[in-house]
Amino acid sequence: MIKNKKPDNVVFSPVHGYNASSLPYSTNLGAPVIKIDDLVSWKSRGISTVNKEFENKFNELRIQYQNLIEEFEWNELVYNAKFSFEPVIGEIYHLYSGNDGLPFLSLVSPEEWNKEHIGSFKLNSDKKWIHISKTNCNI
Repeated sequence: MIKNKKPDNVVFSPVHGYNASSLPYSTNLGAPVIKIDDLVSWKSRGISTVNKEFENKFNELRIQYQNLIEEFEWNELVYNAKFSFEPVIGEIYHLYSGNDGLPFLSLVSPEEWNKEHIGSFKLNSDKKWIHISKTNCNI
């Protein structure tokens, strides 16, 4: 038998001696088990949650961007159309394709005229043309 060998459950250091009470972790057999937290599942849940939030925000911004582009294209089409009057804010106007293929703006509704109707628009106070669906032409 070797005299210098200490039992496994006794904490002994040649420098500090018996130092079980000064260690940051428990050293006796009845102490709770030291477990490492499962950070992988926590991280993956966090990543999944954040990615869903980013995806939702991206889709929301994409839809807003598409709506803005559509609004810009309608306004460009109406402002580039031919008309010989000053449009009144709040009135509904109708855009038609002329005989020469160029668009023109008119007060005459599609029900009253047999021309190729492109769309109906209302001028708002910001001088922006708001495209109106056919069901909302009486606004």
